[in-house]
Amino acid sequence: MNDRKEQLAALDRLLTIMDELREQCPWDRKQTLESLRHLTIEETYELGDAILDKDMEEIPKELGDLLLHIVFDAKIGSETKDFDIASIAHGICDKLISRHPHIYGDVKVADEEEVKANWEALKLKEGKKSVLEGVPRSLPALVKSSRIQDKVAGVGFDWERPEQVREKLEEELGELEEEVRTGNKDQIEAEFGDVLFSLVNYGKHLGVNPEDALERTNKKFIKRFQYLEQQAKALGKDLKDMTLAEMDVFWEEAKKH
Repeated sequence: MNDRKEQLAALDRLLTIMDELREQCPWDRKQTLESLRHLTIEETYELGDAILDKDMEEIPKELGDLLLHIVFDAKIGSETKDFDIASIAHGICDKLISRHPHIYGDVKVADEEEVKANWEALKLKEGKKSVLEGVPRSLPALVKSSRIQDKVAGVGFDWERPEQVREKLEEELGELEEEVRTGNKDQIEAEFGDVLFSLVNYGKHLGVNPEDALERTNKKFIKRFQYLEQQAKALGKDLKDMTLAEMDVFWEEAKKH
């Protein structure tokens, strides 16, 4: 790995290239914070995919793409004199120091849970009116649910034991089944949401990130289903003409593979 001097030189090289592209490239010159927003989100998801795949060749490439977007946004901010890469870096440094009094002050903590609790308390002292202010409105619902529950747990609003969450989950499942029997679609959706919310909390108490767990299952399902498609094609069959029992044979083979 490169030493600190090399790391700083690499960042300086990137900043220089960004300056040149912003000045000389028609596409780069045209971009705004708004036009880059969806691309930044896309790069973040691509990094997330690489991390879940544990692809150590792809992860640094995706980190590089995301770093480019940070530098790009910082460059645009410097042109409007609203912010630049230095103010961004100093801002996060100041925040990290103020949020870690157990490192940069005289506060004592026993474990990571106390660190998280202190973090949320410090944010309220900084002027935030709610511990939930930091949850982006545009987050996907599953991720948002997880972040909401992490944040309120940081101030002590949470079940104490996984068994309690499991009981709550079973209670919510029972309420969902009652609404299914009535056939009220609106209430079914409401109770289904409660089940998902409780399931996310149960995952948190088991040390499982629900987004990662679901995406892992998505990837597993895709691989198995594509195996099923390949095997059916090799036999000259169309899936829609096969029985579920016939497809299940290939599905079980896929699980073994």
